[in-house]
Amino acid sequence: MTTFESLQKRVIRRPQQRHIPVLATLALLCVMYGAGVVRYTGFSDTQIVLNVFIDNGFLLVVGVGMTFVILTGGIDLSVGAVVALTTMIFASLVQAGWSPIAVLPVVLLVGALIGLAMGCIIHFFDIQPFIATLAGMFLARGLCYVISTDAIRIDNALWTSLADYKIRFGGFHISWSVVISLAVVLIAAYVLAYTRLGRNVYAIGGNQQSAMLMGLPVGRTKIAVYTISGVCSALGGVLLTFYTSSGYGLHALGMELDAIAAVVIGGTVLTGGSGFLFGTVLGVLVLGLIQTIITFEGTLSSWWTKIVIGALLFAFIVLQRAVARRTT
Repeated sequence: MTTFESLQKRVIRRPQQRHIPVLATLALLCVMYGAGVVRYTGFSDTQIVLNVFIDNGFLLVVGVGMTFVILTGGIDLSVGAVVALTTMIFASLVQAGWSPIAVLPVVLLVGALIGLAMGCIIHFFDIQPFIATLAGMFLARGLCYVISTDAIRIDNALWTSLADYKIRFGGFHISWSVVISLAVVLIAAYVLAYTRLGRNVYAIGGNQQSAMLMGLPVGRTKIAVYTISGVCSALGGVLLTFYTSSGYGLHALGMELDAIAAVVIGGTVLTGGSGFLFGTVLGVLVLGLIQTIITFEGTLSSWWTKIVIGALLFAFIVLQRAVARRTT
């Protein structure tokens, strides 16, 4: 085999191997849904799938931000706390008489500033993302209790009507959170696939040293992805208020782990450089479908959700390692 043929074979093979984790997630989702249809009456109703989107719209938005971070080889442990802080700020300002429309840019700015601060600390002080975002998590969760130690109810008529509004089509319905979350996915997918920022994200995750030697703005890109994650977390908190109609410091406990699980199960490699937002969507659907199956079963504790997710994480991490070894 000539050198050219060997190179051509490697170029053709790599994209196929890179897609293996995503295809595995898609296959898992199909098997789970098929098993549910066979076992449970009414599981084949299209509204069941739509309800998974409705119940997990906020997680999908948070997962989008986490995908950007993990693609660079980083991690963000603050997302759940930022979600909770967003609900607290939103609920307290609305209760004080602010219009929900006026509060929206405020909470998004808060999320962006927290993400920006963590990104700057990670880049300029060369702090590990785990430590910097852990500090961000404690800061955001602590600020929740500075605002209030109790839950704050959101009883604004405009916000309540938006939360209860159902977009109907063909006998089915979705909520505004589904529309917003899917719009965020489409915008983020475009950014990753067709913009310089997206190319830089993949390049840094693939090999940061090579990216620096190529003259890519490594620091600026890292700061940008943590800022994006902060904005997505804040928007996820806004969508969570649709679902809970309240702000509370204990909201979104462990959501950072759910977001990481969705991204990894969706095929994004934890070390960065490989992954797709479509995979994150599939990962969120897998998590939601697990909870739906447990609900239909009726005899299982909700803790089985965590057990199954843990087993799937182990399986997909092993799969990612196997694919990486074949590629090298």
